[in-house]
Amino acid sequence: MTDGSAGGGIRLGDRQRLNWLRLIRTDNVGPATFRDLVNRFGSAEAAIEILPQLAISGGALRPVRIPSVAEAEAEMALAAKCGARFVAIGEPGYPPMLRKVDNPPPLIAVKGSAAIFELPPVAIVGARNASLAGIRMARALAAELGREGYAIVSGLARGIDTAAHEGRLATGTIAVLAGGLDCPYPAENVGLLEALTEGAGAAVSEMPFGWEPRARDFPRRNRIIAGLSLGLVVVEAANRSGSLISARLAGELGRLVFAVPGSPLDPRAAGTNGLLKDGAILVTEAADVRDAIAPLIGRLPATPDDLDEPPDFSATPPPGDSDRERVIEALGPVPTGIDEIIRHTGLHPAQVFMILLELDLAGRLERHPGAMVSLLYSD
Repeated sequence: MTDGSAGGGIRLGDRQRLNWLRLIRTDNVGPATFRDLVNRFGSAEAAIEILPQLAISGGALRPVRIPSVAEAEAEMALAAKCGARFVAIGEPGYPPMLRKVDNPPPLIAVKGSAAIFELPPVAIVGARNASLAGIRMARALAAELGREGYAIVSGLARGIDTAAHEGRLATGTIAVLAGGLDCPYPAENVGLLEALTEGAGAAVSEMPFGWEPRARDFPRRNRIIAGLSLGLVVVEAANRSGSLISARLAGELGRLVFAVPGSPLDPRAAGTNGLLKDGAILVTEAADVRDAIAPLIGRLPATPDDLDEPPDFSATPPPGDSDRERVIEALGPVPTGIDEIIRHTGLHPAQVFMILLELDLAGRLERHPGAMVSLLYSD
């Protein structure tokens, strides 16, 4: 990626950071689209200028809303008032493990000490309606791993998450929020959040300030929890639990998945026992986690933190209407690989990438892991 964001410890200027915030807060711009735009046009500022026309070319039915400079400045001022800062991928203070996931957030809000990100991270998650035994287990695991120099990552939820944060509070823990950093959930954990950010810990969110978390925001938070960590421990989880989503995401990201066994008679153990049947590492004490994680310390995953070199857009003319029709015809509700679309249509890769970008900005494309895309149909 250009725009001064490469992984060499480069810092964005104030104007760049403002435009990064405007671009990532724009309608239909997620991490993958953000990267495509910056790679194609060289900077967030240039992408913002051309973005409305791209959305029209993709068939947008209404203008794409781009936050104004004043709106972005207001959010940055609110972050500063809250004691937080925006950190771009490639800058010092961006969590090293998170950089290595597929399409990481290009810009995150961080409050607290960035030094915690340099410790080997382990996530501990589980049921909100946790048993006392589960709470004791989570707290004990976090405390012992903390004493041995591990950072504990969790989601600030009731139950197991709270216990994990409390167990590591003295030495620092990382809380990942589903809403803005100024909108912690649940409200009862506001004091816990303040304690961990004022100590050796940190809080992280990719969501805007003022954003109250919705149900669909928690899987995004869970992906960051998994991505931040070398391994993820599930202490208690019922079937269909959000913690199982975290475990699945951790496995997809190549992270180790651990589970604490529980009674077959307790529905809160059904999910963790199921994970063990599926090959998760059994945990009865902190040493089980430490022994599996220790060989991975210092070895970041091989997944690149930037897109591959983008196609040479100057080598071919812009796509025409007939080219767009061919790509749309090749798409459907089933995820399809971008390479497969290129082969099927016979178009230059740069033309296909541009058409997909237009469709994305028009709200007509859905992106999936593994460079897969599908077409969204409106009612």
